[in-house]
Amino acid sequence: MKNNYTDDCPDYLEQFLTYLKVVRDRGERTVEAYYIDLRSFLRYVKIKNRLADPDKIEWNDITISDVPLKLVTDFKLLDAYGYLKWLSDERHNSAKTRARKTSALKQFYSYLYNKAKLISSNPMDQLEVPRTEKTLPKYLTLEDAQKLLENIESDSYERDYCIITLFLNCGMRLSELCGIDIGDFSTESGTLRLFGKGRKERIVYLNDACISALNSYLPVRMAVNTPDKALFLSRRSTRISTRRVQQIVEKCLKTAGLSNLGISTHKLRHTAATLMYQYGNVDTLVIKDILGHESLATTEIYTHLSNDNLKAAANANPLSKERSAKKKNKGE
Repeated sequence: MKNNYTDDCPDYLEQFLTYLKVVRDRGERTVEAYYIDLRSFLRYVKIKNRLADPDKIEWNDITISDVPLKLVTDFKLLDAYGYLKWLSDERHNSAKTRARKTSALKQFYSYLYNKAKLISSNPMDQLEVPRTEKTLPKYLTLEDAQKLLENIESDSYERDYCIITLFLNCGMRLSELCGIDIGDFSTESGTLRLFGKGRKERIVYLNDACISALNSYLPVRMAVNTPDKALFLSRRSTRISTRRVQQIVEKCLKTAGLSNLGISTHKLRHTAATLMYQYGNVDTLVIKDILGHESLATTEIYTHLSNDNLKAAANANPLSKERSAKKKNKGE
């Protein structure tokens, strides 16, 4: 499984990444994320064992292909907590990042013990994942979403308008949008086939806005002479990249005066789910299927209420109109 991000990989780590991809059917981006997190771990192992001096070599220049398996098998639970402290103190990783790296470490050692049989016990079995604060997802209000759609300025207007419309109405992931082929859209049934995490297929039904946007864009797309089956193309007539879509969204947000809200392509996914829940009274189980979540717990974050909802709820209290009475004097 040699590729551009595993060229600097010891055999045991490459085998784990292959296991994730082939057996666990994890997507390429997910596998790469595991590599990056475990690369940090192996770099730390080299520093801890004085095989790399952080005062003499840049962090990004520390290679990991030469880290012997014995240093990994000798790594104990207390060493892991030292690693997490180092990530906080030296790398200034947030609790969320440390939690993600802890999860990657636990799955890596579970593989070494249960699948590869390269260690006689799993020292990370009792490793606790750092607690993280739950935060409400950022999203555009209905008015902001409408403003975004009304202020798209682009030389590829039909394409970019269609991209924004699908994000705001379907709640698809960035990778899912870039992976759409022409044949995935059915005009007869008004459906779109998406491939989510682990290449899991799902069908989403398109509303009138999405169908209209697709029908406006398809003639433009079909006029391009290319063997590529991708629905959305770059200027080179090849499948559009995730980074290019991010740039398109960033530009559209800036044109609409919404660039200061911290909104990204993923936040447009949050927006779609939030608007469905707040304005459509859509059940969370339905939203779960639309978004392609495996767990309902992941979907329930969208059941948060807007400030207007909270204010309205407070004003709806039957005691909300009561005025304070004058304090009675003793003896009255």
